Amino acid sequence: MNRRTLMTALAAVPALAAVGGSVVAATPAHAADAYASNTALYSDPALTEGVDYGRRSRRHLVDDQNPAARAGIVRTTVIAPHGGGIEGGTSELCLAVAGYHPADLAPTPAAGPVHDFWMFEGLRSSGNSALHVTSTHCDDTVARAMCAGSLNVLSLHGCTAAQAGLEAGAAAVLVGGLNPTFRQYLMEQFAAAGIRAVTASGEEEIAGISPENICNRSLLGMGAQLETTTELRAAMFAPGRNTRTERAANTLPLFWAFTNAVRTAVQRLEATQPVL
Repeated sequence: MNRRTLMTALAAVPALAAVGGSVVAATPAHAADAYASNTALYSDPALTEGVDYGRRSRRHLVDDQNPAARAGIVRTTVIAPHGGGIEGGTSELCLAVAGYHPADLAPTPAAGPVHDFWMFEGLRSSGNSALHVTSTHCDDTVARAMCAGSLNVLSLHGCTAAQAGLEAGAAAVLVGGLNPTFRQYLMEQFAAAGIRAVTASGEEEIAGISPENICNRSLLGMGAQLETTTELRAAMFAPGRNTRTERAANTLPLFWAFTNAVRTAVQRLEATQPVL
C-alpha cells in the first residue's frame, strides 16, 4: 500500500461524534503577539537561543519491522509550542505524553511506546509571554516537518479559566482540534480518569479549528489540541515547586493520571490506523 492509498483509506474511516462534556465558547487567549511567526522571533537579534528561548525535539529511528516506519510514516507526534515559562507545565506534559519522564528523559516504566516530540520553550526568569507565537503562525521548520510526517499531532497548551470561558478557578482541560475521533477518545479517557474535560468551541486559539494550526498540519490534515487551565496545571505539581526549573522533578499523581489518559487515547487512535 503506497502513501496515497493509505491516506485515502484513513481519511475514509468514519468520524466518531464527540461525546461527553459541555461545549464552551472561549474568549481571546492572548493579546497580539510580538512576533508574527517563529521565523520572525528567531531573526530578532535581541534574542539569544539558549538564553531567552530553547527548542527541544526527538525523532526516533526507523524500525524496519514497523510497517508505518517502512512507509516513512510516524504515527503520533506530541508538541508544546509554548513551553517553558510561556505556558507553564506544558513542556513537562509534552515529554510525559511522549513517554519520557520530564526530570531525566528516561522512558517511563511500563509506559508503552515512545512518540516523537517537539517543543518551543521560554527560558527567561520573567517576561516569557512576549515569546508567544500563536499556533496558526508556528512555522518552525522542524516542527512543520515532524507534523507533516505524522498521522496524528497532539498539541499541549495552557490558558486561564477566563480565556477558556469557564468560571473562575476552574480546573479543566479543553479538547479541540479537527480530528473528531481523537477528540472523542480524549474526552472519554479524561472522564474515566475523573478529570474535567470540555469540548472547546469558538475562538481559534483555544479551539484549534484552523487548518493552519500546527496541530492540524498532519498527514491527515487534522489533529488534537489540549488547553489546560492554570488551576489544573498547578494541581499537577508540588506546592511551592511549580517553577520552570523545579516542576519536572516534583510531579503529583494528577500529572500522571492526565498523562496516562492522554496516552491511552493515543493508543486507541493508533489502533484504528493500520498500516499494511
